[in-house]
Amino acid sequence: MTRPSLLTALAEARGVRAAQKRSRTRRTVERAEGTRVWIDGRELLNFSSNDYLGLAQHLTPTAALQESAAWHGVGATASHLVCGHHAEHAALEAELADFVGYPRALLFGSGYLANLAVLQTLLGRGDVCVQDRLNHACLLDGARLAGCELKRYPHADAEAALRQLRSRPEAAALLATDGVFSMDGDSAPLRDLALIARAENALLYVDDAHGFGVIGPSGRGSVAAAGLGAKQVPLLMLTLGKALGAYGAAVCGPAEIIDALAESARPYVYTTALPPAVAAAARANLRLLREEPWRRYHLAGLIARFSRGARRLRLPVIESSTPIQPLLLGDEARTLAAAAALEARGLLVGAIRPPTVPEGQSRLRITLSAAHTEADVDRLLEALAELAPAPQEASVLA
Repeated sequence: MTRPSLLTALAEARGVRAAQKRSRTRRTVERAEGTRVWIDGRELLNFSSNDYLGLAQHLTPTAALQESAAWHGVGATASHLVCGHHAEHAALEAELADFVGYPRALLFGSGYLANLAVLQTLLGRGDVCVQDRLNHACLLDGARLAGCELKRYPHADAEAALRQLRSRPEAAALLATDGVFSMDGDSAPLRDLALIARAENALLYVDDAHGFGVIGPSGRGSVAAAGLGAKQVPLLMLTLGKALGAYGAAVCGPAEIIDALAESARPYVYTTALPPAVAAAARANLRLLREEPWRRYHLAGLIARFSRGARRLRLPVIESSTPIQPLLLGDEARTLAAAAALEARGLLVGAIRPPTVPEGQSRLRITLSAAHTEADVDRLLEALAELAPAPQEASVLA
C-alpha cells in the first residue's frame, strides 16, 4: 500500500476551494491613514476594519509605544513565568480589571489564545461546554481541544441553552457565548444566560471582543450594557486589537481562576509575553477610552445614520446597533461581485463566505469607525444605492 501524501491532500483541498470560489488570498496594505488604505497603489475608503474607535493610529498610543520601546526594547524576551512579565504588563492588567470592575486580569497574545487557554484549563473529559452556534471559531476550538463534550444551541436561544445544560446534570459545565457576534453584529441575551448559568451551577464565560470599548456604560462592554457584573458573569475576555486599537487580549475574573490560568494554561505558559511597548500603547488607548467619550457618541451617530439609510434603500441589512452592519446577500458569487463593485467605486468592504458563515448566508460585512465622517457613510450609502436600483432593474444586491 502506498502511503498517502499530505502535500497531495493539500493540493486537492485547495482545488476544491478554488472550484467552489472559496479561495482566500492576502492583499497587502501599502499604507494606511485613518480610514484610508492604499492597496495595489489605489486609495480606498475602508469599511472592513475592526478599529471601531479610530485609535489604532492615534498619536498618543504611538508615542507611548515609541517611548516604551526606546526604554525597554522591542520584545519581552521570554514567557511571563520566566522573565517576560514586565511592569507595563502588570499595570495594564490592573487598569483593565479596574475599568470593567473585575478582581483580576491576565494578558494573552491574542483573543484566540485566551479562549483556548480558558477552555483547556477549566474543562476536561467528562465535562460539558454549552455554546451559541454562532460563537467565534476559537471558542469552539478551545472546547474541542479540551476534550469535553461540546453542545451547541441555536443562535441567541437561551431556552435551548438551558435544555442543553439540563441534558448533562451530572457534568461540570461552562456556558460560553460571544457578547457581540462578529458576523451578525447582534448581542447575546446575557441577562437570560446569567440566570440560567446560576440556576444550573454552570460557569458563564463571555467573549466580548466586539463589545468592549463600544457599548455599555463608558464603553465597558456587553456585560455592563446588560446591567450585569463580575458576580453574574464570572469570566470575561476582552481583546485589545479592536476598539482599543492595539494588540493582545485579557481574561478578567476571580483570583482563583486567574491564578490557575497563569500557572497551567498552555497558551500562556509556553509562549513569549506580549511586547511591553504594545502593552504601553494599549494603556494609552484605555486612557483615551475613559477620557474621550465623544468617540463612542460619534460612532453611535454614524451607526444610526447608516441604519436609517439602509432601511430607506431597503437593503438586506441584519438588524444591529453595533459597528458591525452586515448586508445578507446569501449567494457567494453575488457577494463577491458586490464587494468588487464597491471596490471599483473606491470602497473596501469585506465579502464573508462559508465556512466563516453558514451555507447560504454570505454577506458584506460593513464595519463603522469613529474615524469615519458622516460624508464617508453617505458615500457608502450612495454606492450601495447604485448597486441596488429599482426592483425592475438589474441589481448586484438583489
